[in-house]
Amino acid sequence: MTFAPKTWIVGETVTAALLNQQIRDQFNSMFDAWTTYTPTWTATTNPALGNGVLTGRYLKVGRKCLADIRLEMGSTTTYGSGAYAFSVPFAATSAVVDYLGTARLAAGASTWAGQAVMSAGSTVFSCTFPTSATDSRAASMTGAAPSTLAAGHILRAQIEYQTAN
Repeated sequence: MTFAPKTWIVGETVTAALLNQQIRDQFNSMFDAWTTYTPTWTATTNPALGNGVLTGRYLKVGRKCLADIRLEMGSTTTYGSGAYAFSVPFAATSAVVDYLGTARLAAGASTWAGQAVMSAGSTVFSCTFPTSATDSRAASMTGAAPSTLAAGHILRAQIEYQTAN
């Protein structure tokens, strides 16, 4: 909800309405509730959500955005092929920086800790996880990595980034 502050002009009359808009409302927007959004889930060959559930929410303060997704696989979910990508609610700035966040995959009895990764200027992020229980090198999440996905498996991921505007 925050926006660029007003440029004040010498001699301008400061009113209660201006103070409320420029100070109170800006300050309050930093404590707003999360806003829901509908993320998209893509890959080289796109997966199909079927009866699974994909939800997203974000909190934006100025140009800083914190986005969360939760993907629960259903019995009719198909997994496509290739590395997965999830959309964010706003494009990232094209500044030369990559953004990192956290990812967690609960796959049956196994839980995988990983990273959410987004490139500068992007509108999507991907999740990377260790390639195996004994190899900590990261690889992009697919329907078969780090674990073969099945109904009831849950991916949670969060990314913090600077928006383009």
